[in-house]
Amino acid sequence: YAVPEEASRVSGRSPCSCAGRLHTSTSSAVGATMSTGFVAIAVVPVVCSVAAAVFNMVPVTVPMVLILLVALGSALWMLFQRAVYFLGEEEQLLIEGWLERRAQNGPGVAVVNPFTHRGATIRKAETLSATEYVKLCNSKDGSERIEKGPQLLFLGPYDKLVAKSPAVCLNNTQFVIITNQLSGERSVLRGPCMWFPGPHDEARTGEAVSMSRTEYIFVEDRLTGERKTVRGPCVWFPEPFESASKKFNAIVLQEDEYVRLKDKTSGKRWVQKGKAQVFLEPTWELEANTEKPLKAWSLKAYEYVRLLDSVSGKISVYRGERVVFPGPDESLLDGEVLSAIDLKVHEYCKILDQATGDVRVEHGSGGGSKQVFLGPNERVLDGGKKKAVEVDENHAVLVRDKATGQLRLVKDKQLFVPGPNETIEEVRDLIRLADHEAMILRGKDGDFQYFYGSDEKRSPGQERSFFLEPYDEIVKLCWSKGRRRESRNLFIERFDCRPQFMSFEFNCRTSDNVELILEGTFFWEVVDLPAMVKSTGDTSGDLCNHARSQFIRHVARVTLKQFMDESHAIAKKVWEEDTEFYKSRGVRIHSLEVTRYQCADPRTSAILEQIIQETTNRMNRLSQAESENEVSLFRMQGQIEQERMNGDLLKIQHEHSTEEAKVAGQSESARIAAFMQGLGDSVPKIEDRVTMWQGLRETGGARPVS
Repeated sequence: YAVPEEASRVSGRSPCSCAGRLHTSTSSAVGATMSTGFVAIAVVPVVCSVAAAVFNMVPVTVPMVLILLVALGSALWMLFQRAVYFLGEEEQLLIEGWLERRAQNGPGVAVVNPFTHRGATIRKAETLSATEYVKLCNSKDGSERIEKGPQLLFLGPYDKLVAKSPAVCLNNTQFVIITNQLSGERSVLRGPCMWFPGPHDEARTGEAVSMSRTEYIFVEDRLTGERKTVRGPCVWFPEPFESASKKFNAIVLQEDEYVRLKDKTSGKRWVQKGKAQVFLEPTWELEANTEKPLKAWSLKAYEYVRLLDSVSGKISVYRGERVVFPGPDESLLDGEVLSAIDLKVHEYCKILDQATGDVRVEHGSGGGSKQVFLGPNERVLDGGKKKAVEVDENHAVLVRDKATGQLRLVKDKQLFVPGPNETIEEVRDLIRLADHEAMILRGKDGDFQYFYGSDEKRSPGQERSFFLEPYDEIVKLCWSKGRRRESRNLFIERFDCRPQFMSFEFNCRTSDNVELILEGTFFWEVVDLPAMVKSTGDTSGDLCNHARSQFIRHVARVTLKQFMDESHAIAKKVWEEDTEFYKSRGVRIHSLEVTRYQCADPRTSAILEQIIQETTNRMNRLSQAESENEVSLFRMQGQIEQERMNGDLLKIQHEHSTEEAKVAGQSESARIAAFMQGLGDSVPKIEDRVTMWQGLRETGGARPVS
């Protein structure tokens, strides 16, 4: 058979292999065609012989001979098919004998005794490339083997193809872990290579761990349980029983950074300071809340820290300038970096030593400020630094000694700083009383002392300005306030002894049963302070209440009309009839006036408003008429004065006109005389000179000529 070159080019195989395949397929097709033709040739004579015998055309023996010949031909063809096989280059004949198997590889023609085998089959050989392999199993003894490429593999008589797979191709960063399933042994094969497994090998590929200079991993040996740290830069390949964790970044510490570490096996704790790269060991761990590097404390000259050792309880103090790294068991006692207490000249602070209980006072030096650093067991009292008290003419300081509980008032001029056991209770201002002011003090025995600003009222030896002594207190009187004195919450500690006004308002009823709301004012003053304190604690309330009772009594005796006419007289009677009451309260009433009244009933108030309105209108009309008369009289007086002034003006104008005519005549005569005298020599006749003057005067040339 001829093999076309196009077929070899399309299939990519050699012409020989293509020819073998084509030969095999062609021989099969030819055998099938020949079998079909032979059957047709055998059937046709038999049918013709039978037909001829039926119609007595030929003897009966002729068909029988033909049938025998056909049967013999068929048997020979079948034997030929079982005995002759055409094999290509990639084909193999597998012969199933009665007791064993055998195989014959192509290419070629295989002739087999048709009576010594049960059957024969043609199967393809396996073509393996350089990266392929097959796993074969021997069905006779159960053994397995691996066949690698590149080759054209013909199977043995008892071989069975289990699997065909590509080989494992490993690059520089890949590896394969090989497990022998018979012995259980493991091995690791690193790339780059091409790996073909053994018949009982099981493989697991993986990528090697590539680590930079700042990366590391934990590696655990599953046989021994040991763990180790592998640092970069490297490419890590595992051993057969090793496994790796994920990659971690090394902790990079600057010069002012640190981390706290702990060994879980020994319990040891320590601080790793910078500048460094920290690669953790498998048994190390970062303490809680320190997953990131912590900053050391860089202290300035005025800063310090106090560190508490949680194991021993010892407190350490570190001052600047320096960088402080804590110990493994140390932490900030105060939670932050502390600044020294900067005390100016006028500042101080109290410091308690909690170990001994002693209290000391630190204050600024006379030459300038002072910086105070607390010790290990010290703390600041009273909220920190405070300003010293400037004791001068206007200020004193009340101090309590906690050791004795006594109070003292410091008046000496100084910059006062309390002692360790002293507290400043109060800074007291100098009390200055004006001429009209008075004040009441209660001493430690309960006695009242009265201080006045007026020289006439002040006792001999008593000062006008004074400080409140330690156990003295200012007496405050609670007076009522408001027009009706309904609330009593006005506290008075400085009493104004000048005359002053005080308003009031209350209701009363007239004899004709008209309820009025009266509003008025007291003009009063305090004249006897001891009597006032002795008799009452609410002076303003007593005055208004007493006046109200007096008004009610007097208004009840008059009608509304009488009250409207005599309101001022009634008010005068109210305070003049009972002067002893006011005198016993230490006050003097200068006047009591009703400034306004109105009816409590709206209807009566409306009628009263009408009466008042009508009276007001009448008074307004009278005032308007008087105003009009005054305006007319003033207008008439103005006209008279104007006429008088006009006469004076005319007289003055006449005198001015006369004087002007006189001056004009004298000027004219002087010009004529000058003209006549000037022409006396040239014009002797006076008549001619007069004529010339008149002519010049008519033409307007007389003035320039004169």
